[in-house]
Amino acid sequence: MLKIMISGGGTGGHIFPAISIANEIRSRYPDADILFVGALGKMEMEKVPQAGYRIVGLPIAGFQRDKLFKNILLPFKLLKSIFISLQLIKKFSPRAVVGVGGYASGPLLLAAQLRGIPTFLQEQNSFAGKTNVWLGKRAKKICVAYPGMEAFFPSEKIVMTGNPVRTDILNIRGKARSENTAWPMAQRKLRVLVTGGSLGARNINRAVAAQLEWIAQQDLSLLWQTGENFFPQAQEKIHTLSPENVYAT
Repeated sequence: MLKIMISGGGTGGHIFPAISIANEIRSRYPDADILFVGALGKMEMEKVPQAGYRIVGLPIAGFQRDKLFKNILLPFKLLKSIFISLQLIKKFSPRAVVGVGGYASGPLLLAAQLRGIPTFLQEQNSFAGKTNVWLGKRAKKICVAYPGMEAFFPSEKIVMTGNPVRTDILNIRGKARSENTAWPMAQRKLRVLVTGGSLGARNINRAVAAQLEWIAQQDLSLLWQTGENFFPQAQEKIHTLSPENVYAT
């Protein structure tokens, strides 16, 4: 039986490509046993099980640049996460380990590399994250979506694959266009979507919030995908101005 471990997360930009990779493996090897490893308390702990896969959480955390005192326990969390990863690998015995970026992938891929298990990286961005750059030195192959990634990774290891895409996005046959009149975008000719990813982008959200009064006066409908973090602020702003052409989600 093919056994694969996949690690990474923190944001949808890491999680959904990871799930797409798992789905593709399953489509080619229906009996494959896939185990995800993420960070406790992060989005992957919810999204991965919803996709039908098992996941184990590590007590790892990212470096807090704005609140340095919160980093005191970081070395201990890292060591504990590496130890847990070593135990998981010993018990699961994967043929390969895939990392998709984010600090959650660091301990598991390091543990795999220490045990001599092939590791593969998937870098979604044109500017590689620090975790992937560090792990790429000992990875077997690094899958990228943009040219010029030799600036971050050994050129002989790079494979241009593009980013994994969920099959439900590609399979549009039979999906009818929906006109939900409860949403304001169904009421105006020009419809605008603003999105900053699954967790939202702070600068984008702040820019929209600052111009919301002006947007409310325009002949357009705005679907504002704020992300989880900014949603309460967006709702408060919308409640204050009561625009008829803005819908936050």
